[in-house]
Amino acid sequence: MLQALVSTAKHLLYDLHRSLRGASSLPRIPDEPVSPSPPEYQRLKRVLVTDGVGRTLFEEYAAHREGSRGDEETGWVLLGLREADEAVVLATLPAGAERSAGVAHVQFNSDGQALASRVVRQQDRRLTMLGVVHTHPGSLRHPSDGDYRGDSQWVGQLRGREGVFGIGTADGKMPVGTAFAHQPKPHVQRWGELCLTWYALADGDQHYRALPVSLTLGPDLARHLHPVWTIVEAHAEQLDRLYRQQTGVRCDVVEGEDGPALAVTVVLAEPGSAIRVLLERKAVRYYLVRAGEQLLADPHTVCVDHGVYLLLAELATQC
Repeated sequence: MLQALVSTAKHLLYDLHRSLRGASSLPRIPDEPVSPSPPEYQRLKRVLVTDGVGRTLFEEYAAHREGSRGDEETGWVLLGLREADEAVVLATLPAGAERSAGVAHVQFNSDGQALASRVVRQQDRRLTMLGVVHTHPGSLRHPSDGDYRGDSQWVGQLRGREGVFGIGTADGKMPVGTAFAHQPKPHVQRWGELCLTWYALADGDQHYRALPVSLTLGPDLARHLHPVWTIVEAHAEQLDRLYRQQTGVRCDVVEGEDGPALAVTVVLAEPGSAIRVLLERKAVRYYLVRAGEQLLADPHTVCVDHGVYLLLAELATQC
C-alpha cells in the first residue's frame, strides 16, 4: 500500500509507497516552494521528454534486463517542470541498487532519491517531482489496479494535482534491423523490444488516461549521478541530514582514484575556505581548503556528517 507522508515544515517531502501486487515505494523528494505566481494549472495535454531522458530510460531498461536482476521490476522517478498544461521531464532518478524488487513489485530507495533530488536542484531550483516510470512483466502496458490504489492517494500533492506515469514492457515487435525509436501511437514509444506507454492521473480521477508524449532536445540533468549511485545510496541519509542542517553544502561528481566519485563541499565563513569530502566506492577522504590549498584531514570516521562536525569543532577550537 502506498502512503503519502507530507511534511509541511520547511520543505515539502514525498515519502510515497506504492503497491504493484506487492510492496513498492516512491521516494521522499524535498520540493522547492512554488513561485509566488504559479501558472494556472490545467489538465495535462502532453508530456515533453528530452532526448537525454529518453535515452536514459531505454538504455538503462535494456541494461537492467541483461543484468543479474533482469527478471525484476525496476523504475525511475521523473523530475522536471510543470507548465500550465504540459510536463517537461528533465531528469531521472533510478530506483537504486538497494531497491527491494521482484517480478511483481519494486520498492525505491527513498533516501538515495531524496539526496539526488537535492543535488540535481543545484542546477535548477525549479525542478519538481512529476511522476514515475516503472516496468511491468509480460505485456501489461497499463497501470494495474494496485498502481491506481497507490497513485490516487498522492497525486494531489504534486503541482497541478496530477502525475505522469510511464509503464515499461519488453513486448515490442520492431522490424529486424531497426536502429531508431518508433512512436506507433501518440502515447507509446518503442525501441526494439522495449516499449514505454505514458499516462496521466489527476487527483479524484477514477481512471488513468493516455498522455501523448513528445521528444525535445535536452539533457538528463541527473544522468551524471547514475555512475555514482551506489555512493549516493551509501551516504544518502548522512548527506541529506547535512544539507538540512548546514547552508552552503554542495555535491558534485568528480573523477576519483578508482573512477567517478562524489565530492561534498561545505563552505566555511572565511573567504576561500571550505571542508571537502571525497566519497569513493572504497574510501572517504576529508580535506580542508584554504586560500586555494587543499590539506588532508583525518577525523577518524567514515560517517560524513560526523566527520564534518568534528572538523568544524576542531577549527572552532583553533580560533
